[in-house]
Amino acid sequence: MPPMSAEVADLAWPALYALLVWWFTTGLIVYLDGLARSTYRWSMLGATVLGVSALFALARTNADTSVASAYCAFTCAVLVWGWIEVSFLMGYVTGPLRQAAPPEATEWQRFRLATGAILHHELFILLTGVVVIALTWEAPNQTGTWTFLVLWAMRLSAKLNLFFGVRNRGEEFLPEKMRYLDSFFARRSINLLFPVVVTASTALVSILWWQAVLPGAGAFDVAALSLVAALLSLAILEHWFMVLPLPSSALWRWAMRDRRDGPAAAAAPPPGTSLSAIDLPSLPLKAAD
Repeated sequence: MPPMSAEVADLAWPALYALLVWWFTTGLIVYLDGLARSTYRWSMLGATVLGVSALFALARTNADTSVASAYCAFTCAVLVWGWIEVSFLMGYVTGPLRQAAPPEATEWQRFRLATGAILHHELFILLTGVVVIALTWEAPNQTGTWTFLVLWAMRLSAKLNLFFGVRNRGEEFLPEKMRYLDSFFARRSINLLFPVVVTASTALVSILWWQAVLPGAGAFDVAALSLVAALLSLAILEHWFMVLPLPSSALWRWAMRDRRDGPAAAAAPPPGTSLSAIDLPSLPLKAAD
C-alpha cells in the first residue's frame, strides 16, 4: 500500500481523533449513568471540575493558532458539553416538570410539558454557550466555539426530531429516573423535520470539508476545520441512527454492562415520577439532544 499523502493525513488524523473522542466520551457518560445513584454526586463533581477547567483552557488557547491548540480547544468544548450532559442525564439540571405527560395530551400540550421538563437544562446550555463565545470573542482560535455550536445545534435538532417522532429513541441509554421523558415524544418511522435538518447539515459539512482541502489552507485551519467537520459528520450519522433499523447501542455495549446488571437497574423512581412512565422507553443520549 502506498504511503498516505500529507494532505490526506492532515484530514484523517483530526477526523480519527474526533471519532475516538465522540465514541469514548459518549460511552463514559453512558457507563457513569448506569452506576448506582450514590455515585452520581462524584460523577457530577468530576464533570464540573473538568468543565470549568476546560473553560479556563479555552480562554488560554484562544489566541494560539497552532495545530495543538486546535485539538485542545476542540477537546475543551467536548468536555464542557459532557459536563452539561452529565448534569442533565443524572437529574441535576433538568426542568421544573419531572412527571410524564398524560396520555390524552395534545401535541401542543406535550410541547409545553416537554419544555418544562428540560427548561433549566436549556438555560444552562444557553448560559454556557454565552460564556464560551465570550471567552473566544474575536480571537484567532474559534475551534472551541464552533465545536460547541455544532453540538448545541445538532442536539437541539435531535430533541425536536424525537418530539415529532422517529423510529429509534434509544431507551437503553438513559437511567431509570429519566424515563418519564419518553411520554413527551411520538414514535414514527420519520418526520418532516428530519430530511430538512439532514440536508442542511450535510450541505454545511460538505462546505467545511471543502474549506479544509482548499489550496493555501494553513495547518491550523486544516486541523480546526477537520475536527469540526468530523464532529458534524458524526452528528449526522447519529441522526440517521434515529430512523434506520440499526442497533446503534452496540457501539457502546461495553459501557452498558452495569446498566443491565448493576444496582442502578433496580433503583427506585424519583419522587413525582409516575410508575407508568418508568415502563416507557425514553430519550437517547446523542451529541448533538
